[in-house]
Amino acid sequence: MQWHHLLSYFFGGLFLMNAVPHLVSGVMGQPFQTPFATPRGEGLSSSTVNVLWGFTNLVIAYLLVCEVGDFSLNDTSDVLSLGLGALLIALFCAQHLGRFHGGNDPERS
Repeated sequence: MQWHHLLSYFFGGLFLMNAVPHLVSGVMGQPFQTPFATPRGEGLSSSTVNVLWGFTNLVIAYLLVCEVGDFSLNDTSDVLSLGLGALLIALFCAQHLGRFHGGNDPERS
């Protein structure tokens, strides 16, 4: 196993997890933040833009995980690397996007 394969799987997990909220929002017909909105990362983009951005994230994740090295669900280091990337972007999004959607307000729980 080469270190750059693990780095690729880490970023693959990041893009894979980032695809989820964009695809879900887009398929539900709801606007959501994207890098293309104004202000960047805070404004809302249309559901169509979110579907396209989510699908782009899936393609990038596929390329990083399936086309680099020999990813295996039976290899703990491969799975941990992908999972760590997914976990870190999920935590970042929870903090960043929680400001806009009430996710960081304990009184709303």
